[in-house]
Parts: sequence; structure tokens; C-alpha cells
Amino acid sequence: MRKLFCLVFLFISGLAQAQQPEKLNSSEIYSEIEKLNFLGSVLYVAAHPDDENTRLISYFSNELNARTAYLSLTRGDGGQNLIGPQLRELLGVIRTQELLAARKIDGGEQFFSRANDFGYSKTPEETLNIWNEEEVLKDVVRTIRLFKPDVIINRFDANSAGETHGHHTSSAILSSRAFDLAGKPSAYPQLADELGTWQPKKLFFNTSPWFYESQEAFDAADKSRFISFDTGVYFPLKGLSNTEIASLSRSQHQSQGFGSTGTRGTASEYIELLKGKHPENNPDIFHGINTSWSRVKGGKEIGKILNLVQENFDFKDPAASVPQLVKAYQLIQNLEDPQWKELKSEQIKDVIAAAMGLYLEAVAGSPLATPGEKVNLELEAINRSDINTELLSVKLFPEEKTIPVNLSLANNRASVQEIDFVIPENINFTSPYWLNEEGSLGMYRVTQNELIGLPETPRELKVQFTVDVAGVKIPFERNITYKFNDPVTGESYRPFEVVPKVSVTTGTNVMVFANGVPGSITVTVKAMANGISGELNPEEMPGWKISPEKHIFDTLQKGEEITFSFEVQPPAVQDKVVFKPVATVNGNTYSRSVVQLDYPHIPLQTLVLPNKTSLVKLDIQKRGNLVGYIQGAGDVVPQALEQMGYKVELIDPKYISENNLAKFDAVVVGIRAYNTIDELRYRQPALFEYVKQGGNLILQYNTSRGLVTETLAPYELELSRDRVTNEAAEVTFLAPNHPVLNFPNKITSKDFEGWVQERGLYFPDKWGKEFTPILAMNDKDEAPTKGSLLVTPYGKGNFIYTGLSFFREFPAGVPGAFRLFANMLSLPQHEPSVSGLQQDNQK
Repeated sequence: MRKLFCLVFLFISGLAQAQQPEKLNSSEIYSEIEKLNFLGSVLYVAAHPDDENTRLISYFSNELNARTAYLSLTRGDGGQNLIGPQLRELLGVIRTQELLAARKIDGGEQFFSRANDFGYSKTPEETLNIWNEEEVLKDVVRTIRLFKPDVIINRFDANSAGETHGHHTSSAILSSRAFDLAGKPSAYPQLADELGTWQPKKLFFNTSPWFYESQEAFDAADKSRFISFDTGVYFPLKGLSNTEIASLSRSQHQSQGFGSTGTRGTASEYIELLKGKHPENNPDIFHGINTSWSRVKGGKEIGKILNLVQENFDFKDPAASVPQLVKAYQLIQNLEDPQWKELKSEQIKDVIAAAMGLYLEAVAGSPLATPGEKVNLELEAINRSDINTELLSVKLFPEEKTIPVNLSLANNRASVQEIDFVIPENINFTSPYWLNEEGSLGMYRVTQNELIGLPETPRELKVQFTVDVAGVKIPFERNITYKFNDPVTGESYRPFEVVPKVSVTTGTNVMVFANGVPGSITVTVKAMANGISGELNPEEMPGWKISPEKHIFDTLQKGEEITFSFEVQPPAVQDKVVFKPVATVNGNTYSRSVVQLDYPHIPLQTLVLPNKTSLVKLDIQKRGNLVGYIQGAGDVVPQALEQMGYKVELIDPKYISENNLAKFDAVVVGIRAYNTIDELRYRQPALFEYVKQGGNLILQYNTSRGLVTETLAPYELELSRDRVTNEAAEVTFLAPNHPVLNFPNKITSKDFEGWVQERGLYFPDKWGKEFTPILAMNDKDEAPTKGSLLVTPYGKGNFIYTGLSFFREFPAGVPGAFRLFANMLSLPQHEPSVSGLQQDNQK
């Protein structure tokens, strides 16, 4: 159990591994001493990234100095992405990193369960049925037993079934059950043997007027079990209010568009007691809980020392506190309690290093390496104080090879040494652990129990510097990183990654073959080490013909890549298969792709993922050739249209005009464009005129809130929050004879088979009589919705609004989605009716 706790804490304390090392100033050192001297903890529980109340997390961490963590049951994989095209697993990686960036700002820690965010769910029953309810509950119990919170706070109400996202309600239900189970040895006994048991003292619900019908209803509610406190407190040492810190934290959720403006002044928060005991009208959440060092056997003397350190801290000379901090460190090593010993040892070591300006760093000569490769390491150590300090040795992990140094570190005299080491052959790749195995719709599969709940994969490659500080040996661990000079930003850091010797990447995730027409697919082989030679073979796909049978590559150097092309002849019948190319080098096979996600607000992410491409043989016809596309919040629809045989031109909204649109056979507007592109509020007349002159205009889904214009369509059209989350929900054809279901492809119920995540979202619920609703669908026990696909003639052309989730179906290679979209693009022109012209003139 001690080994696991140490692994977890060391990992959490080094979450900023890909960014510049923290160099704390005096006020930050003092804040860390305050936290070192407080022994209380809070766990906040919700369902997704961005669900957390950053005001409370920052308040508990920075005002109360409590150890605070957020347990997000999912990684937000089912959401949308406002900053790029990544969805599902890749979006989950981005949102994981955004949470870690948020926690770095507000001072919290981060945990997850194995639950997969499969998309919007209307009830907790559906959610818990798709998730493995028992396993997710076990993960919550695991987090409680690992983190050992005194207090748990739920973001959502366990009694809100049907009123909010099913994931939200489920998070509260599972948290409440876990509160009761975590302290019982009979609950998950193997987990109890591994981590011990833990019984939190109190469970709260973070209530607010949002959970009531109105502000008036909230004001009138019985608040006898409420605690209220002002989270708008100002921190002079930080120069920020708590609410400003919270806004900075929340603004890290960039993929969700949650940028937040900081506020100042009082800000009331409310938590309602659900379980445990707490006196009425007492704002101290830790009332009745010993949060001093006296709660730990042998801790009273440590508390005395740290109280004196805090009282006598010299902001001009933090190193003056080091002798007493070292004395406290020695006493902490004698504690019997493994949790507090490990936790506070790491905390106080960070404070000691910061107070004496002790800088320790291990930098690799390149950002990537492969198993068995020799890597050059530059080790830097410098002490910027008058404290007697000696670097005794360095130890390389995971081999645990110790190199004696015995070098005195005089004040401000840098020591830089270079060593070589070999990456172990059996080391794991540095890729998100929850993506290593294929999971299910509702759960990620994690075979290493010790990793469950961690936000990232712990780094195996690290260096331990053993330093004698004022006569006491103290080990400091640092992850190996990569540092370089950027000509614009200067000193820059990246994670040091371990990857396979060969990366195999297909140029697309899905490739469509229409009507038996053959095509070519490209595969890039990239050497991640020197001297790579071998052959590339596609795995057999019955019914499909691929040539040539193999390609040869010879003596590729590290970083060099070569692209090959395979000719593909699809079968005569409609079919869908997975194309999987495999590189063979020295008898070893490689089929995974090294993928990188590079966004400025998070560390560069390197993933080693299965390389799979869906090949889809379609019986599909289309009309027209040139399609204009107005990009919205990030999707891959343009690429899908090109796969269907269209030529696609991206349209800059600034240049939308009648003349510029006239050349297009159809124009498509990307998802959430009317939520994110302000320019569109001025371009509607030109788009409508394009339709009137005979064009087809397709608007994909937008959220009902935050529209840049209320005039989405030439006729009345109002969006709602209606959606159908069951991707297999029955679809009824309301207008079976309409061209969109018949020309040029005959659409049948078979075209709605194999859809993923959902049917669609944010359907209109009100529209003018000019529109024809095409489809009806509904989730279980709900009335049919009819707004998923609406079509109306306008002038000579056609205006189409659809909430169907084509942006999800195209990457999944769903044949029917391609066929239906082709029909939308191919709707024929027609002569406007007299009544229609009269309506236009009246408008």
C-alpha cells in the first residue's frame, strides 16, 4: 500500500512535467508552508471536465489550505471540441490536460474513474446501465480510500433524475453510495487489502439557486442544513481574489469554450449537509475534525516546528527557515502513518528546495527515444543559498542505477554534468494508459489496477538526486524532460517520450469508395530510431483487393519518413472493413501510430495509438461537384465530402457575398458556426440570396444558447435542447416521398443502422409552415421529435437545417450518413411557387 501511495503522490506532485519547472517566489513559498501545516482534505465529485466549481476548489485550497481534489468520473470524451477536429478519445486527452492545467492554477489535484463519456444521457438509469455501475462505484471507493478525504462535496443532486444530464445525477448517486462503503472492509475486500479503508466524516451537496425553480424558491428554502461562506476573499500575497483565480482556472477549458472573466467582491457559495454531523450556522466545514499535526501520532512536535517557521518566515530570506524545515523533515520520516508520511515528506521537500533556491533538472538530448536506445542526459544542480549542501549521488529509474557524485554545491555555483543511459527494452510507451486496451461504449479497460484513477500515466524515466542539506540526506525526484530554445518564446520544455521504433500512420480515418470505383490509400512509415529497414504489409480483408502486396523501406534514420500508396479495389456489394497496415522490422511487427496533439494551453501530448482506417464501399450517387464549406467549431465533414467525390472549398465568412457563393453547387455550414462566428450575423442576407438563386444551403447543428443571430433561416425556426441520445432509436419517415429521401439515393431504415453516440442534438422545436419535417425519432418513454431534419424550398433553391450528428457519423464510417448527406447536397432546383414569392415579398 505504501508503494502505491508514493507512486500516486509523486505523480500528482509532478503534473507540470512538460512545462517549465516551478520556481516559487517568497509569497508562494509561504503559502506552501501554510498548506504543509494543515492536515485536512476535501474531495469534490462530479461527472465531467468543466463540471467542477473552481471557486470552491480554489477557496478550500488557498483560503483554508486544505488538500483539495476533483474526481471527474469521465474525461469528457463525448463532448464537442471548439478548438480543433479531435473527438472521442483524443478529445478526452485534451480535456484531461485542461483539467490538470486548471488544477495547477486553483491548487487542486485531479482524479478520474474508468467511466467513458458516451454522450448525453437523459436518465441515471441509462447512464449506469451503459457504464459498468459496480466498477465505476468501485473506482469512486478507490479514490476515497486513496485520497482519504475528510469531507466530500457533490456537485449535483442525487435526486435530480430526469432534470439534468444522467451522468450528473449518477455522479451524486455513486458518491453517496461510496461514502457509506469506503469505510467497510467487506466492501471490495481486495481493494481494502490494497489501500486500507477510509470513512469520510461529512458529505455535502454544492447547492445553489440553479437547482431550484427560481431565486425566490431558493430564498424560501429551508437552509438549516446549509453552510454558506464568502468565496470572494482577496489574497494579498497573490494579488488576486479567489474568484479571479477560479476564473483563470475555469478558462483552461478551452475546448469547451469556457473562458471566464474574473470577478471581484463577495461571492456566496452554499453546501447542504447530506451525511455526517455539522452544527447549524457554523461556516467551518472542518468543524469537529482535527486538522492540526496533533491528529497524527508523533505529529505534535512537527506542528510546533512548522508553526514557528510560519510565524518567523522571512520573505527577504526564505532560506533562513531551512534548518527548521529540515528538522521537521527528519521527524516526518519517523511517522508511523504511511499516508501522512509520504504526503508531507514530498510537500516539505518541495518547500525546502524552493526556500534555498535548490534547482535540480534532468534534460534529455532529444524529445523522443525508443526502447534500447542510448540517450544523453544533462544534469543540472545549483544551490542558491548559504545552506551547506552537497550532491551525493544521482539514481536513474527504472533501472535504479546509482552514480556517486559527492559534489559540494556552493552558493550560486552551477553544476552541470552529462551522462549516457540506455532506455530499458521492456519499458512501456509514454501514452495514456486508459487507451492501451480496447474498452467498451461505457468503460475504459485498465489492466493495471494501480493506474486506475490517475489523470496521466506515471513517468517511468526519472532521476533521483540525493542531496545532503545541512547534514541531512534528502532524495529529490525529477522527471526526465526535454528542453530547447525557441527563437520566439525562448526556453521551452516538452515531455520526454518513449515511443516504438516505427510509427505507421494512414492518411485518413475513413475512406469511402463509391459505386465500386477503386482508389488509393496512403500509409506513412516513420522511423523513430536510426537504421530502420523492413517491409509494410496490409492485413488481409476478405472481398477487397489491395496491391501491391508489400512495400520495402531501407535504412531510414530517426525522424525520417516515407509514404507508400496502396491501390484498393472494393467489393461489388456495400461493405465496411478495417484497413490495418503492419510494418515488419527485424522480425518485430509495428502497427501503431505515434500521434501528437499540440495546443498552446496544454503540454504537447504524444500518444501511441492503434492505426485503423475504416474502408467503406458505398452504393451512392451524387449530383453537383463543388461544395463551399463554412467551418464551425471543428469537424471533419469537409474531408468526408471529399471522400464522397466532391471538391470542397473552405469559405472565409468575411468574404461571403452573392457573387462569391454563386459558383457553388451547395454550401454547408459547420457545427456551432452560429455560436462561434460573429461575422455570420451580417452574412445571412447573402446566404439566403444564394438559396433563392438556386443553391442548396445546409446548416448543421447549433446550440440554442449564444446564437450570433436569431435569423437562422429565411422562415421561422427556433432551436431547442431536444435531442435523441439513443443512437439506435427507431427512425420514422414523415415525408417518405420527399426528394431528400429518394434522390439520388433511396434512403431506407437500413441507412440508420450502425450510428454512434447519438442520433442528433439541439433539434428545432418550432418552425414555419414552409418547412417539411422529414424524420421522427425519440428516446425511450418520450414523444417523437420531428426537428432533426427540416427542408424548405426558398426561391429556386433549398434551405436545410439538420441536428443529425453527421460530424460523429462520418469519422465512424457510417454508410447511411454519407448517403443521406449526398441527397441533401443533391436536392434539385425548382421553380418557386406564386405563394412563396408573395411570402418573400412580404418579408
